[in-house]
Amino acid sequence: MTELFSRHGLLAVAVAVLLHQLGAPLPSTPLLLLLGAESASRDGFALRAFGTVTGAAMVANALWFWAGRRLGRRVLAALCRISISPDSCVRQNEVSFARRGVLTLLIAKFVPGLSMLAPPLAGALGMSTGRFLAWNLLGSALWTGAGLAAGWAFHAQIDALLRELSQLGSAAIALGVAVVAAYLGWRLWRRSAVRRELNRLERLDPAEVAALRQQGCQVIFVDVRGGPRDSRLPGARHLDLGALGGPAVAGWPPEAEFVTYCACPNDVSAARAAQWLKAQGYQARVLRGGIDAWQQAGLSLEAV
Repeated sequence: MTELFSRHGLLAVAVAVLLHQLGAPLPSTPLLLLLGAESASRDGFALRAFGTVTGAAMVANALWFWAGRRLGRRVLAALCRISISPDSCVRQNEVSFARRGVLTLLIAKFVPGLSMLAPPLAGALGMSTGRFLAWNLLGSALWTGAGLAAGWAFHAQIDALLRELSQLGSAAIALGVAVVAAYLGWRLWRRSAVRRELNRLERLDPAEVAALRQQGCQVIFVDVRGGPRDSRLPGARHLDLGALGGPAVAGWPPEAEFVTYCACPNDVSAARAAQWLKAQGYQARVLRGGIDAWQQAGLSLEAV
């Protein structure tokens, strides 16, 4: 391992962590474990590794925070389009911020999907720069320290594993590539399957919903946004996708036409809500484009 790090240095590890935090599917956690194991045999190496990795993560997170501040939800939509995670990531992160506030930045790097989306979401939600940098620094330091500590604690086992892999030579590399490829393929297949299932649900444009209301149909909007809300569609009822069950729709008229909406890419949260409502026996469709499309059509909102 000493030869490995003397040849490539911490700079290569910092670049890998930087790219991972920017969204590249690179294995940053195994690198932290390797750095921790290396620190067990090299004086002062742990401190240099800690500073380098934390700094690399901070740079990437600051860039995403700035993008979220400048571009708002557009950058979140773009991230979910290129992400291999399901599109409900934005809603899940909004819920995390709503429930935990800045503590989300402490746990973000330990939760798949949350690590990349938390910084731009913090910017889009208007968190101050100083507050973001302070809490994100704590979260980055906690993540880096935990990885290095785990690597140091299990350095003997990691060294033994590396020796075994070195004896396999090119076969070990091929096996690693195959495992990563299989994982990425499974995630992409899962994302595609979820999209196909949700796309089967009927969607209505804002103009079509407005026409139904003018015709006297009992249309009830269902707001499934997870973050803080200062406005909503007229008469909308809120449905928490994290707490679905009979009590969530107690007293809802069974003859009404429910139209679900959100503010997330591909209307995926609204589609999930409509799917669940239909399973409960209600009539439910999805507002195409969500609350943003409703506003762009010049239709009114009401204060929460």
